[in-house]
Amino acid sequence: MSNDQFAFIGTYTRLGSEGIYTLRLDGETGELMHVSVATGLDNPSFVALDPSGDHLYAVSESSSFCGSGGVTAFSVNRSTGELTQINQQSTGGPGPCHLMVDATDSMVIVTNYAGGSVSAHPIAVDGSVGERTEFIQHEGSSINKRRQEQAHAHSVNIDPTNRYAFVCDLGKDQVLTYAMDVENARLSLASTVDEVAGEGPRHFTFHPTNQQVYVLNELGCTITLYDLGSDGTLTPVESVPTLPSDWDGDNTTADIHTSPDGAFVYASNRGHDSLVIYSVDQATGKMTYVGHESTQGNTPRNFAITPDGKFLLAENQDSDSIVSFSREDDGTLTPTGSVINVPSPVCLQFLAVDR
Repeated sequence: MSNDQFAFIGTYTRLGSEGIYTLRLDGETGELMHVSVATGLDNPSFVALDPSGDHLYAVSESSSFCGSGGVTAFSVNRSTGELTQINQQSTGGPGPCHLMVDATDSMVIVTNYAGGSVSAHPIAVDGSVGERTEFIQHEGSSINKRRQEQAHAHSVNIDPTNRYAFVCDLGKDQVLTYAMDVENARLSLASTVDEVAGEGPRHFTFHPTNQQVYVLNELGCTITLYDLGSDGTLTPVESVPTLPSDWDGDNTTADIHTSPDGAFVYASNRGHDSLVIYSVDQATGKMTYVGHESTQGNTPRNFAITPDGKFLLAENQDSDSIVSFSREDDGTLTPTGSVINVPSPVCLQFLAVDR
């Protein structure tokens, strides 16, 4: 049976792309091939699939929807990878940059970076996205006057129990836990945890089996390990750097993922242009440094690991390339030799090819 995957690539049209690109990854060799592109969206920077894989949702990271950004629903052809637009809705705030669909395909939650807000939208049976049923405006700032002058909600992640949504706010230096009312597509604040001032929490990943999460801090260039309580509370355990000790250049981090088996954590550095690799103690979740791997391009944004853990694809936003790596048993990465051109790649989501 084929292990081929479609890879849906969110991009910035303001930097010359055409929209959302569909690639195909050979599940045996790691080779990448172009399939199609869905056009007509303004800056579809981040995309998310619903759990069924039948629908894809994309933000429009702009303010073109009457002063706010938008969210667009697509149907997915599981055999060809082609996307067909269903409808669009305003997110209520400018610059949406991240979104996620709950496990029951009932609601999509969007974070508006520029506006510092969060919106929730119901999803209909046909996959269309409804008008927002929730809009939460974050307030606050932190010590970095250039980047933390106001709230900047940067990402949302839903826990495996489908009860809580975790929002990293870079501007407030906080991770906020929201209890989810899936039936009514509503959110209510359950708890918050403060990051060290100036760290700028950006992205978030769950350990696949332990009650632990890893938060990537964009400005501080660190990864913070938290214990995850059954009530959605987060308790800090340790923090480790994403950069080598001898690096003295500019850098911000972008994305973080655990391997499917939970044995390794990877995070991307923009400036050092690398992925940092940590092994994970399966009892404690604590991290031990393994190494750095060049992404063979400029400004690696997001990256993704195939569901079987065999390959990792790194997106180099400023050199318009996606580079394929094979993952070794020790967590290190080896280039497969496959590099494909995609203008301004920002986000990548996998879906198994339906033969």
